[in-house]
Amino acid sequence: MFAKAVPATLACLATGLVAGTPITVETVHIPMRDGVKLAANLFRTSNSGRVPTILIRTPYNKGHSLSRNRRAFVEAGYAVVIQDVRGRYESEGVFDPLFQEVPDGDDTLTWIARQPWSNGKVGMIGGSYLGIVQWKAALSRNPALKGIFPVVSGCDDYMDRFYSPGGAMKLGHRLLWLSANLKAPGYKPPDFAVFTRHLPVRDADRIAVGRRLRLYQQASDHPSYDGFWKSVSTMDKIEAIQVPVFNAGGWYDNYVESDLAAFSALRKLGREVHTLIGPWAHNMSIPFDEIDFGSHASAPILRMQLDWYARLLRGESGKGHFPPLRIFVMGRNEWRDEEEWPVRRAIPTPFYFASRKGANGLGGDGSLRARPSRGGRVDRFTYDPSNPVPTRGGQTCCNPKIFPWGPMDQTAVERRKDVLVYTSPALRKDLEVTGPIRAVLWVSTTTRDTDFTAKLVDVFPDGRAFNLTGGILRLQYRNGVRKAVAAEPGKVYEITVDVGVTSNVFRAGHRIRVEISSSNYPHYDRNLNTGGPNSSATRAIIANQTLYLGQKNPSHILLPVVKN
Repeated sequence: MFAKAVPATLACLATGLVAGTPITVETVHIPMRDGVKLAANLFRTSNSGRVPTILIRTPYNKGHSLSRNRRAFVEAGYAVVIQDVRGRYESEGVFDPLFQEVPDGDDTLTWIARQPWSNGKVGMIGGSYLGIVQWKAALSRNPALKGIFPVVSGCDDYMDRFYSPGGAMKLGHRLLWLSANLKAPGYKPPDFAVFTRHLPVRDADRIAVGRRLRLYQQASDHPSYDGFWKSVSTMDKIEAIQVPVFNAGGWYDNYVESDLAAFSALRKLGREVHTLIGPWAHNMSIPFDEIDFGSHASAPILRMQLDWYARLLRGESGKGHFPPLRIFVMGRNEWRDEEEWPVRRAIPTPFYFASRKGANGLGGDGSLRARPSRGGRVDRFTYDPSNPVPTRGGQTCCNPKIFPWGPMDQTAVERRKDVLVYTSPALRKDLEVTGPIRAVLWVSTTTRDTDFTAKLVDVFPDGRAFNLTGGILRLQYRNGVRKAVAAEPGKVYEITVDVGVTSNVFRAGHRIRVEISSSNYPHYDRNLNTGGPNSSATRAIIANQTLYLGQKNPSHILLPVVKN
């Protein structure tokens, strides 16, 4: 079903409607529990009677949202409600991202269920923030909501939208989204490079949007996963989600880790959940500029949404085939169905870092080995926050023209002396890596805090080196993000860097490569190495970093290898 999308208007045949059926449009103002009214456009056919409803809630203007999806669902016999969320466009109130969406979603669902044209059954669709609001609405347990279909949205508000699993702020993503959507009236922000480089980071919202933003300030003040994040994060309350979930994401999307974490959590709770992960970034478009994953890399999301809700809202049980998990295996460029995540048959396999003269840049002799080298040695580099390693592609968001995403050749990054590069010999046969990636490092630094990064790269026979996934650990969070603990300069620590998730076949003749460094900017904020709160720091300290290798300190990357 992934090879070819079925035209949306074919859905009309199931209901007796005809493509091009006249659709009535009405603007309605839906009251919330606090008296605020949210504007929505109601689309339906004049003779449709009491029908199920598709709800789309958006901060991006209800008049410009999902017109193709809207028409397909109305022609298939649904009412469609597209609502401006609180404080956006024609809706009253103040837009306070994330905090308002549970009660507002709940009240909107209740209003829909009480309308004379509604049969009381509602489903939701949409991506990014339009997906976030679905997770929030599901937390309300409103009986009218029968299912959700979030796309590239994630449900871990700490890890997805503000911080990495290792505690570094997702600076570029956050400021780029804020500058595009929450600018003060009449304010013209400077270039992306200006506001991402501003210090202190805590004040960067004033540069990006021309004013203080409560959410940005609160996130800056809570770098640890504390009570603030527990109160707002969907993942921390995921047991409250009772409705069936179809969740779609991409290997190069910012939210892919929590998409798969939500899948695993809901499966363990016995909920109905289906997840689709393709070779996509946040906009789900292909191909990328530098690599093509083939003719089958797309998926008919609209067709799947129609089938999903034909079953959930119309009782048509024979519609669609929904395996628990469907992933796109890059390199082999094919779809595959799985029952669980992580994939049980994946064998955690260590690839140990080694060097003789030093692994600094492509000119070094860093290698990956099946066993740690005898004895011990070290590789060293200097991390200067004024000259950070630049982000080049990856799991970024939200404007590829300003902040490119996806797979990109990393050789320019790998020429830097502050990037340690470890490369395997050319593979004699294909090797599949599917699952979570971890880098286990023995490190020391000369400062009380710093960062360590790890990136997994697929090196093609022609020398191009494409990033698969990457991660970062703020050293003060080496014991977890719930509590910061300062490092002792010079002390050797064993740390684990969450390098993300992927599914990729390294083809015969390709090489596996790992990059180790201390920055990936502006994807993540620069650690200024002071040991104090990074968001309020204005001065930087240079850190001298040491990575320990060999039998005593066997630094390595742990790859989940799937054997055919």
